[in-house]
Amino acid sequence: MIERYLTKEMADLWKEEKRFEYWFLVEKTVAEVQGEMGIIPKECAEEIKKASFSLSEIKELEKETGHDVIAFLKSIENHLRDERAKSYLHYGLTSYDIVDTAWALQLRDGLDIVINSLKKLKEIVKNLALKYKDLAMMGRTHGIFAEPITFGLKLLSFYCEMDRNINRLERAREEISYGKISGAVGTYSTLSPEVEKEVLRRLNLKVEPVSTQIVPRDRYAYLVSVCAIVASSFERIATEIRNLQRSEIDEVNEPFLERQKGSSAMPHKRNPILCERIVSLARYIRSLIFPALENISLWHERDLTNSANERIVFPNVLILLHYITERMIFIFNNLKVNEEKMKENLWKAKDLYFSSILLILLMKKGLKRSVAYDLVQKLSFLAMEKDKSFLEVIKEDEEIKRYLNEEELKEFLDVKYLLRNVEEIFRRVIKEER
Repeated sequence: MIERYLTKEMADLWKEEKRFEYWFLVEKTVAEVQGEMGIIPKECAEEIKKASFSLSEIKELEKETGHDVIAFLKSIENHLRDERAKSYLHYGLTSYDIVDTAWALQLRDGLDIVINSLKKLKEIVKNLALKYKDLAMMGRTHGIFAEPITFGLKLLSFYCEMDRNINRLERAREEISYGKISGAVGTYSTLSPEVEKEVLRRLNLKVEPVSTQIVPRDRYAYLVSVCAIVASSFERIATEIRNLQRSEIDEVNEPFLERQKGSSAMPHKRNPILCERIVSLARYIRSLIFPALENISLWHERDLTNSANERIVFPNVLILLHYITERMIFIFNNLKVNEEKMKENLWKAKDLYFSSILLILLMKKGLKRSVAYDLVQKLSFLAMEKDKSFLEVIKEDEEIKRYLNEEELKEFLDVKYLLRNVEEIFRRVIKEER
């Protein structure tokens, strides 16, 4: 992963030697348990726990062996002072007892980083939603003026989606928190289920009920799919901000730093580059679903067609998801909300957003829906043709006067009436808030 999209937390988690640190943690835990159970000499287990490895040495050894796990074990062996301990390193294990159990630990730690950032973002959005709960703005469907909403309600929708995404990621964390210490094809031919159970308990992992030589890859496909869903949620939010930042709308703007430049050719530009970057990276994250799904189907008890791409997919999906989460935190912490422009765009709608409620009022007076619909549509189109307020047009219409008096129009054809239930929506979503 290029440094441009690396957060500090993810840079630390996915640095090259970190993978071997997780591997060594599993090796040491296995040796410790085997020593306590009398499977290997306890003093040999203690020596293994005190050993170390060299990253540069592993790289050189892998050139010779063509096998990274064997190179890793050889490096540890070279750092063991007790010759007897060398006989009990990796005792009864196969490579993916170590690799898959370590993947679970590293992915779980990565998910914790993402989830913690997402929780921070959710709180920021919640507070903004409460702040702008009553700020009226135009709602749009198909890009066209529809009916008023509030900016707070739009933000509350984002808040709910983030909450769902946190739940999804937490379920994915559970889904991948499984290891295996079951030997070459999962039959415990050189180990015992008791060793596996105790090792995984100490690592705070669960036992894969039926493993082959590997943990089944549907678990990891689930994780990558969930990350893609979360990234797509961020794309939805980023796309909304981009649309609201368009010159002709200009209701919301992503932050633009004091010395920032928007265009090399047009100095006046303030382009929504952060949101566009989020969209771009979300597209890439979604693409990682395909190799993750392909990896589910391996030959017999395993093959290696999953291995190479997982070294790319697993780090990248979490690195990029954390990066765009942190970018979202920055955006919402510094979001520019143009309240005057929201009022102006409401005015531009020229009261046409009252068409739905007028339709209902006419139906309540006994008009068939089709008749009422045609009447309201005719008057709304007339208002647009004459560039007049819809309220002005309907107040002058004799047929409307037959069914609705001025007091009724004033009571129901009001933005506050249309938004009367926003408070209730907030109450049911954010129950702890007033």
